[in-house]
Amino acid sequence: MLKLDILVLAVHPDDAELGCSGTLLKHASEGKKVGIVDLTRGELGTRGTAETRDEEAADAAKILGLDVRENLKMPDGFFQNDEENRLKIIKTIRQYQPEIIITNAITDRHPDHGRAGQLVNDATFLSGLIKIKTEHAGVEQEAWRPKLVLQFIQDYYIKPDIIIDVTDYWDKKMASIQAYKTQFYHPEYNEDAETYISSPEFIHIIEGRAREFGKNIGVKYGEGFTCKRQLGVNNLFNLL
Repeated sequence: MLKLDILVLAVHPDDAELGCSGTLLKHASEGKKVGIVDLTRGELGTRGTAETRDEEAADAAKILGLDVRENLKMPDGFFQNDEENRLKIIKTIRQYQPEIIITNAITDRHPDHGRAGQLVNDATFLSGLIKIKTEHAGVEQEAWRPKLVLQFIQDYYIKPDIIIDVTDYWDKKMASIQAYKTQFYHPEYNEDAETYISSPEFIHIIEGRAREFGKNIGVKYGEGFTCKRQLGVNNLFNLL
């Protein structure tokens, strides 16, 4: 079994790259095992196809040096927070036994984001219940509940509960985003259908948000996260 330190459960391929790839790069550089499991293939995206998004996600995974990248193939736009999908996520959590889970914003412009964020939070709690039985490869899984669940911040501005300095990893984060050449502005890809996220201005928005978060903690670039529970440290000097 491959045990992960951080597992990102994000609804669309490219959500993790936009929201928390700098944090993944930072912790991977410290020897932590990190992975992404996408809930859908993003097949309803205006530009590109499910197949091109699969290829782009694989390219981004190489840039990020992920230990795992998988896709649960829930229906983009139409998945529900129901027993079937909760069980899919419970099995994934129990398979990789992460200490930390990162997922989508609980409220956002895209309705999939909030629905996925709540689905993952619900499944994470249920994953710790021993009376919910699941199997992987014919073997019964152990109950597992991560110590921490965070939500990254997406289109809507949400005041973060914690900000991570990702300055040293900014260029590689941007490279992982640019791997999605059908989705975001890319000089080598031209398609008539322009979307909100395919304009050059969208990349500037991503950078502006990161600069704002970074300014708040005295660094150049930051990634912000929310948490449904209170966060604490055991030493004030860890906050310096």
